[in-house]
Amino acid sequence: MTWAGPPRLLSVAASCAAAAALLWPLPAGADPDAGQYAQLTVEQSLIVRVPRRVPAKPLKWKTKKGPKCVAMGAIAGAAVVADDAIDLVLKGGQRLRAQFSSNCPALDYYSGFYILPTEDGRICADRDVIRTRAGGQCEIQRFRKLVLVDRS
Repeated sequence: MTWAGPPRLLSVAASCAAAAALLWPLPAGADPDAGQYAQLTVEQSLIVRVPRRVPAKPLKWKTKKGPKCVAMGAIAGAAVVADDAIDLVLKGGQRLRAQFSSNCPALDYYSGFYILPTEDGRICADRDVIRTRAGGQCEIQRFRKLVLVDRS
């Protein structure tokens, strides 16, 4: 097996350290082996702005019977749609609505929620809860499959 070299981040850091050594030489008479070191920190941030896109007509969904459980790994995204439901977007593009047994008004307060992992890696109706960032929890009553109604 051959070594491919250091990761790119380390190469950039090493290059910056070498440049720092050339730009900031040791003072006259200083021993290079005396343990004097300099530190250079390189930080970078990337901002991606995504414009909002509003559809010409709102999408209309029809609900059908959904599964009892959903694999957590299949969930690609989620959105709060009402006080008593959230929509889940699955990796294949399918959409499910998780309906709660009662209203869950704290979902909008901190604009988010989370689900604790389960041993079987699934979210199930009548078993699991959605936890709000405000500290509340909402029991999932059932899942409904969402089917797009033809807009023509």
